[in-house]
Formats: sequence, structure tokens, C-alpha cells
Amino acid sequence: MNKIIAILCIVLPNFAFGQTHYLYCGEMLDMTNSKVKKEMTLVVENDRIVDVVRGYKEAPDSVVVVDLKNKTVMPGFMDMHVHIEHQSNPNRYIKRFTENKADIALGAIKYCRRTLMAGFTTVRDLGGTGVNVSLREAVNHGEIVGPRIYTAEKSLATTGGHADPSNGVKDELKGDPGPKEGVINSPSDAYKAVRQRYKNGADCIKITATGGVLSVAKDGQGPQFTVDEVKAVVDAANDYGYVTAAHAHGAEGMKRAVLGGIHSIEHGTMMTQEVMDLMIERGTYYVPTISAGKFVAEKAKKKGYYPAIIVPKALKIGPMIQETFAKAYKRGVKIAFGTDAGVSPHGDNALEFGFMTEVGMSNYEALKSATVNAADLMNVSDDLGTLEKGKLADIIALDSNPLEDIQSTLNVSFVMKNGIVYKTTE
Repeated sequence: MNKIIAILCIVLPNFAFGQTHYLYCGEMLDMTNSKVKKEMTLVVENDRIVDVVRGYKEAPDSVVVVDLKNKTVMPGFMDMHVHIEHQSNPNRYIKRFTENKADIALGAIKYCRRTLMAGFTTVRDLGGTGVNVSLREAVNHGEIVGPRIYTAEKSLATTGGHADPSNGVKDELKGDPGPKEGVINSPSDAYKAVRQRYKNGADCIKITATGGVLSVAKDGQGPQFTVDEVKAVVDAANDYGYVTAAHAHGAEGMKRAVLGGIHSIEHGTMMTQEVMDLMIERGTYYVPTISAGKFVAEKAKKKGYYPAIIVPKALKIGPMIQETFAKAYKRGVKIAFGTDAGVSPHGDNALEFGFMTEVGMSNYEALKSATVNAADLMNVSDDLGTLEKGKLADIIALDSNPLEDIQSTLNVSFVMKNGIVYKTTE
């Protein structure tokens, strides 16, 4: 009977809600420390872990038993930098003029599913067309399968900046986008833009503090916000309880963002020791996105994959991120896991663990960046990041112990999110 219920939960995930699950864990890494616990039972009721028991607790007939005795069980991974609406391809820049929002939404369904099936039960989406808000709602209502999404809705830029939606188009189409469209040029604009994101349903705020690699513009690293503009964004965001993030490649733009109170620096390509020390002093997180750097550097060598203006930026900036990450980690900057998936392929998020550990980060610290640290960055540690009584039941299982082999993160065989089973080997 238990096995039949478990199978139905996969076919019809919402059927699982309201059931009590006993997860028999051969090994459990609860992320409260680096120790692996043997032969444990996680008791899940509705969407919460209600007990953590040593040994395999005897289950009554009414309980759904999930046998993970030959797996390593741990909290669901969290990716703090994705773009869930799209994925890189040579036609992306043309599709800006051919795709409707409905097309984007329908195409993104597969990206949501791939992300969850890879063991990433929570993501922070850092900018799109606004479809990301609808995707979040569709996931929350059980209409599509995907991770828990915290979204910035539309990224904030300055005129001509990295997230100015009119970059690279002919003059007749450029117009003069403003705060409503996510483009600001003053502290007062910043307040209006943040409030517009609140109105549009955002969960967090992202700014593009420097130029970017993939925007159709020449400069990929110069500063694009003043300190006062950053501070206004952060102050307005704080009014709504929003965590803020700053895309930044060049050091001056990073410095201004940190001085303005931003909560995390994304990419951080040309981060200097001065910026690292300032981030340590201010408690600013670093989200490195090594995966994206490697991806754009590789694709820039393929003729026609990117517009010509992007190629030199990708070749210069992309290969630098991993080296910068290694320096920042050794310096003591706080690290939260992020891939920039959407630039790199959705579903390949766990490759980032390997990129982090091959330059000196321990396996445990890499795993911590995608669980404990990510939850801390998003101010959701009461609910996520560890396997403890009272936490949300976001639980995954790997075929082997990731403390011994980080590549095991690429083989997620069981996924539960909010107490609902979405993937299993049974």
C-alpha cells in the first residue's frame, strides 16, 4: 500500500500533500555541521519536518514510506542567481522582437522542471520580463513543476546600462524607458522603480551596478550607478523587506554598491582586495556564477553565437570569475551559491560545486553555500537550509556522499519540496 501511494505522489504531486512521510535515510547530512549521520528517519507532515529520529522508525499503514537507505540525504539546493525565463542560444537577441510573453512562459516551463529535478528546490531569479512572477505563481499553485522562486521581476539599470531594455535596437524603438520599465537616473527614480517592482509582485531587487557581458553595449565593467542611487534603491527595498543584489564586474561599481548597502555582489569578476575587505566589513555576500563565466567564454569562440560587440567582453571577463572566486574565498568573503543559469543551461546548476572545489573550497563549504548560506542571504533560515524539526520539507537524496565526491551532486535521485515528492527511484 505504501508503495502505491508513493507512485501516485510522483504522477500527481499534489496528491502527496496532507500525507505523513517517513524518509528512511541511510546517510543524512543535515548541514547543521559537516558530520554524516547514519540510519535516520525524517518525519514529514504536510510541508514540514516534524521530527528527526535515530534509526528507522516503524511506520503505520497510513504513512508513506520512502526508502533512501542506500542514499545520502540532505537539504534541497538553493541557487541564488538564475534567469528562469530563458536560456542562452544564438537566436536570443532576435527573439526579443518575435516572442510574446506567452511564448516565454510556455518555453520556461521546461526550465523550471529541469531545475527542480536537478535538486534545486529554491532559486532567486534575478531579472526577466515579468513572466518570472507568473512562473512563481504557477509553481506555487501547483500548475507547473518547479523550484520555489524568489524573483526580482525586472532588473534595475541606468539609461544605456546593462539592463536597459532598449539597448541595441534602432532609434525608432529606443524610446526613453524610466522607473516603470526599470531604468533610473536619480535617487528619486530609484524609489519609484523599487515601488514599481513591489507593485508588479517582485520578491527581491537587483541592480546592474556595472556594464555587462551579454548586453548589446561596448562597456562590460564600468560603474553605472552612483553611491546615492544604490543607497536609495537599498533604502526603498528595505521598506518592503527586500534583499538586494548587484550585478557587477568592475571594482569601482562593486565598491559603490557595497558602500550603498547592497546585500550581495553577483559575478564580482574584477574584485580587488579593497572591495573584498569592504565586503567582509559590511557582511556583504558574494555570488560568483563561475558556470556563466565559463559558458560565455566558450561560446564566444563560436562564430555567430553572440553579436560581435559581445565577443571581446565574453572572452575577457568570462575566464576571470573562477580565479576571483578563489581569492575572495581565501580572503574570507561570505559566499552564497549562484550559477546565472539561463546564461549557462538550466539543470546543470550543480556543475558549479565542482568549479568551486577545484580552486580550493572544501566540499562541505561548497554545499553550505547552497544551503545554509543561501538561506541566510535570503533571510529564510527559519524555514530552509538545514534538515531540522520545524523546517520546510525541502529534501533531496544523492547516490553517494558529496563530502567524499562533490560530483555526486550531479546525480540527484530523490526530490521533495514542501513535503511533496517530485522525483524518486521507486
